[in-house]
Amino acid sequence: MADPREGVTPDGLIVTGARRDRVPSAFEPILAYVLGRVPPEVAVHVYGSVANGTATVPLSDVDLLTIGLPAADASQVGAEASAAFAEVCRGVEIAAASADDYLGEGDEAYGNRVFLRHYCAHLAGPDPGAGPPGFPADARAARGFNGDIERSLRRWRAALGRDDPSDLSRRIARKSLLALAGLVSVHDGTWTTDRVAAAARWSDIEPALAPDLARLRTLCDNGGGSADETEALLASGGVIESIATRFAAEIGLWRP
Repeated sequence: MADPREGVTPDGLIVTGARRDRVPSAFEPILAYVLGRVPPEVAVHVYGSVANGTATVPLSDVDLLTIGLPAADASQVGAEASAAFAEVCRGVEIAAASADDYLGEGDEAYGNRVFLRHYCAHLAGPDPGAGPPGFPADARAARGFNGDIERSLRRWRAALGRDDPSDLSRRIARKSLLALAGLVSVHDGTWTTDRVAAAARWSDIEPALAPDLARLRTLCDNGGGSADETEALLASGGVIESIATRFAAEIGLWRP
């Protein structure tokens, strides 16, 4: 669900609804369960609909970010929590990052810092996101979030015929519409990560893409694309290449 508080402050900084005190009470036992299985030196944050208060039982995922937890441990704890709270949420996904992912002036590290500061609510352990008042809602932030869209396009094309097309089409739709939200943000001088609103707005800007963008919106939630449809999405001159090309021209891509 879209964050109704997402936008831009009068000073031009990103603002969202992610706050610890907005976590719905129904999800607190899940957070406690996970925190009880994570070492105290690991930073733990919640993000997504649970963090901004729009999550609903039992349809929402619980998305957590850990810094310093091994990926295998994150996967195991997530699977255990998903099974234990299957009646409360759709699943518990725990991402595993390292402190190095937030260091340096590269686009990816910058995007990680923006995400941590504005989209995550701190739960336990060290808080690397504390300190800065906020990040500007600008092309650099948009590039930090999705400057890998061209890399993703190459990776998706390589996955054709190998990955399940239903799942692949969902991943394609979600990432591509998030990149589109970056384009909308820069084009309109605003800030959004709302995929549905971005598809609707870009359909006004480029009406020829409207049918394809509507289909991406459908695929975004549940996937379901056939092998032929997924291949068509990724074809030369197709909608995904169009988004990637426009993003590269107006916002830029991560440097190799």
